[in-house]
Amino acid sequence: MSTISTEQVKELRDRTGISVMQCRKALEEAAGDMEKAIMILKKQSGIAAAKKGDREASAGLIVAKKEGANGNSRAIALTLNCETDFVGKNDDFINLAKALLEKAWVDGKAAMEVAAPEMIAPVIQKIGENIKLGTVTEVSSTNNLGLYVHDGKLGTIVEVKGGDEALAKDIAMHIAAMKPEFMTREQIPAETIAQFKEIAAKEVDASKPADMQEKILAGKIEAYFKDRTLMDQPFFKDTDKKISDVLKAGNAEIVTYIPLSLV
Repeated sequence: MSTISTEQVKELRDRTGISVMQCRKALEEAAGDMEKAIMILKKQSGIAAAKKGDREASAGLIVAKKEGANGNSRAIALTLNCETDFVGKNDDFINLAKALLEKAWVDGKAAMEVAAPEMIAPVIQKIGENIKLGTVTEVSSTNNLGLYVHDGKLGTIVEVKGGDEALAKDIAMHIAAMKPEFMTREQIPAETIAQFKEIAAKEVDASKPADMQEKILAGKIEAYFKDRTLMDQPFFKDTDKKISDVLKAGNAEIVTYIPLSLV
């Protein structure tokens, strides 16, 4: 059995980031062969990832990137999940998320998804928590794109026809903060309105005249969906204006928006 030196262990640890004990064991198994030891650690990281694969991973990080302007933009947002907020702030985890994002940006979403398991497995082995690639969203457009991510936890990609990049960014920030459920009143399903109407009707004083009951009920329905419809929401930078007013002033319209969240 070959003697493993401290220098060999240090070199392997520097190259892999794996613990000293695991590096020493791998070197012993490989009889001091550095490349073979690396292969052993890679195999072990795959086993470790498989063992942790069923554990819930609801914490994590959203990373995103956008380039281009003046009607020729591209944006990618990626969610990487882990088990705890503590690991979500770990440098190795953050660097992994950034590396996956860059891989998607340079080589494409499909190529990144193929490479992801091998990129993720060593970090699972090092950190000791389950890590999963979440949603990957890519948008390319000749319209203006707004991208906003708040504290790595939530965000928005919004596509705006007309206006400018600054307006698109403001709309993305507003959506992330106010979390509208619908873009316009017309998009609210009739079933959803009927369900709320049934709930709200129980809160109306039945002793009041029927016509007054109807007005009160209509007011409740109006207030409820106004808060949940993007076009009717007060703009977060100027609450005297609705989002529809801001868009009209900028000669712009929202094509689509994609909320970003960890779960």
